Amino acid sequence: MIISHKHRYLFIQLPRSGSTSIGRELCEQYDGQKILSKHSPYHEFLKIANSEEKKYFVFSCIRNPLDVVVSQYVQMKDDNWGVYTNPKNWKSNGGWISKYQLSQFNFINNKNADFPAFFKKYYKFTYDNWSCLAHKKYDFVIRFEYIQNDFDQALKLIGIEQKRPLPNVNKTKSKDKNCSFSFYTPDIQNHAREVFSPFMKKWGYEFPVEWGNNSFSWFRQLEYDFFSIPRKFYWRYLKRYK
Repeated sequence: MIISHKHRYLFIQLPRSGSTSIGRELCEQYDGQKILSKHSPYHEFLKIANSEEKKYFVFSCIRNPLDVVVSQYVQMKDDNWGVYTNPKNWKSNGGWISKYQLSQFNFINNKNADFPAFFKKYYKFTYDNWSCLAHKKYDFVIRFEYIQNDFDQALKLIGIEQKRPLPNVNKTKSKDKNCSFSFYTPDIQNHAREVFSPFMKKWGYEFPVEWGNNSFSWFRQLEYDFFSIPRKFYWRYLKRYK
């Protein structure tokens, strides 16, 4: 989370949405400073903010979930910098990586699982993330797919002139959007449509045209709405943010 008292803004860093590059740029060029933990949600800020800080311009990012899950898979498979193999990062040792994340990492690497196998095992229910807590209430949401233009637009809304193009965009992403979509082989495309459709409908994302019919079952929307209650409870009261 990045705050600037000079420019009166607050940037919420949603994981795997380009927020690392933006957060770094805000601190280096636009008088931003780190506050709370990197991925703290907005409600954590409200607990410590004064009446004036609560009026600050709030913005964050969002990303196509088709791309998010591929990024997650690639990150775990490559394990750059030994993030998942370092015991200090495990939640059981005071870190942030949960047993569930470790099970995903071990499944991918110990069984040499490809993306379809990983997806079918760990993505059975409709997808959501903690953007559901408050993203719709923010003053602006940057689309990862248009990160350069949207970052410029966010600065204009704050009243800041952009000093330079956003550097290091997509630094950890070694593939373009179409390559990410290629991870979804024909045998899992229908399942992916069922899993992601409610979230994508909410945020205006579309599936690749070559996938054909983009309709999904009414049950999936019902499932998404039903699980939103316990998910929000978990993300608000139980999840530990790093």
